Amino acid sequence: MANHGNEHEHESEPVSFRDNRKIDPETGKVRGQEAPADAEAADEAAAAEAPAAEGVDGDALSQAEAILNSTDVPAGESVAQGVDSEQAAELRNDLLRLQAEYVNYRKRVERDRAVAGQMAIVGVLNSLLPVLDDIDAARQHGDLEDGPFAAIATKLENVLKVYGLEPISETDVEFDPNVHEALMQQQSADVQVDSVSQILRTGYKAGERVLRAAQVIVAVPAE
Repeated sequence: MANHGNEHEHESEPVSFRDNRKIDPETGKVRGQEAPADAEAADEAAAAEAPAAEGVDGDALSQAEAILNSTDVPAGESVAQGVDSEQAAELRNDLLRLQAEYVNYRKRVERDRAVAGQMAIVGVLNSLLPVLDDIDAARQHGDLEDGPFAAIATKLENVLKVYGLEPISETDVEFDPNVHEALMQQQSADVQVDSVSQILRTGYKAGERVLRAAQVIVAVPAE
């Protein structure tokens, strides 16, 4: 009977085991490498700030300008603790040189942008010159005296004037090889210098830039 009781007590003892698996079957994470609460909070804060960072102005020039404007050039007598006067003067000169270089760089970038914009406008105007030639031809033949096409042609010419396009079409002015292309010469007793007597094809300029010289007949003084 005693042996039966011992067997009963042995069978009723609880069975325990240690789970030595490195991967937690419930979370799928490596055990022992869980991120602390502070790290998780930092990650959440960084994720919350990410959209705001994407909205920051990406213009490097504006960012550099903000940094330089917020930096005061130290006075010559202002010496930081542990920095001798020679080092402080060198740092001050470096900052002054950096500011001067930035100002020059900013001016060069703005100038290049203006030139690029002007060149784009010139390219568009040059592409429209054949259209203007057709308008001139139609006007000379009396096809644009009235009607909707005449109004459209006038609107186009006015729009191009806004962008600086000017025709070179004056007669009875002194011949200028910079803006005139002489196709013919005729002697005339009415002129004292070489003058434009007739426009064969209108020329155009944008500001000081000649897009196309006017083709003209030149009246020269009679011998």
